Amino acid sequence: MINIQNRFIHLTVRREHQSTHWSFAMGMGGAMNRCGRCMKISLICINVVTFLGGIIALAVGLWVWISRSFSSTLMSNNMFIASVVVVVAMGAALMVLSILGCCGAAKEVKCMLLTYYILVFIIFVVMLVGGILQFVFREKVMTTLDRELYASIPYYGVRHEYTKSWDDTQTYLQCCGVKGYKDWNDNVPESCCREVYPGKRMDCKASPNPTTMYVEGCLSKVTDFLREDAVYVGTVAVIIALIMILALILSCGLFVKIE
Repeated sequence: MINIQNRFIHLTVRREHQSTHWSFAMGMGGAMNRCGRCMKISLICINVVTFLGGIIALAVGLWVWISRSFSSTLMSNNMFIASVVVVVAMGAALMVLSILGCCGAAKEVKCMLLTYYILVFIIFVVMLVGGILQFVFREKVMTTLDRELYASIPYYGVRHEYTKSWDDTQTYLQCCGVKGYKDWNDNVPESCCREVYPGKRMDCKASPNPTTMYVEGCLSKVTDFLREDAVYVGTVAVIIALIMILALILSCGLFVKIE
């Protein structure tokens, strides 16, 4: 009977030792003080906010990319679209990463927190650069846009993507040419004519005047349009990057507090 009890005690101690060793190997912490628990709860809350921010970045980026990129073919410099793609990709990655951060904080797993910290830092840098690029594009757009629009005019009616892009731009923004309809010379597109109703346009080629055609050039409208989009995407990216600074600080503090 005594041998059985001794064996039971030995097995219990061995299991506790193995459990402790496993927890140590996985980086799972023990008890924390009040400051550590506060960091834990704060990190979980920050990750919930970050998850929502990722959704917003993804939604705004896709909205700009899909519904507002009709004029991107006319621009040889694709920095605008490239930076939007960066924000979209990082928004999606941030949603997944915030789940990892919540799990690491809730379970107090140090290896998960370390992985989370490294990935958040990488995304923070990329998101901040993407947001800054939007504001850089906003300021630089006027320096090359007029040249790029003029360079694309000869391709109208020759290459489908340029023809469609010009027609979509002139229809959506209700403009014609780069600075006016005279940029088209004698080859004024039908998309410069005002719409009577969808699918039916006025005959503006016979009598070009403000009542039958769009006389304002597309340069100023495209510039304002792209600048507005750049502000939307850039602001979202920078705000999320600032929130991620808090996530970096809290994850680092929690990593140190876990015993």
